[in-house]
Amino acid sequence: MDNPFHYLLVDRMNDLKYVLLTEVYNRLEADLLESFLEANEIDAELFQESVGQHIYPVTVDGLGRVQVFVPREMLKEAKILLDQFNAQE
Repeated sequence: MDNPFHYLLVDRMNDLKYVLLTEVYNRLEADLLESFLEANEIDAELFQESVGQHIYPVTVDGLGRVQVFVPREMLKEAKILLDQFNAQE
């Protein structure tokens, strides 16, 4: 892209301390993954649209999607642990 805004955005994204590890479509799975990562000394932060968190979670059009973020410097280790987590399912 030749848009200067794009380059500014990419530069700002590189400054972020947390990066997206994965997205899941189930809050319980996200909570389990967060616990698994933290048990292996990797901090994890979850982000989900508020409508997907109600007593009757919504999963239509990605509203139930939960994004899992980890510290940028721990991304490589987190990907290895994610593979282990997914192998256990």
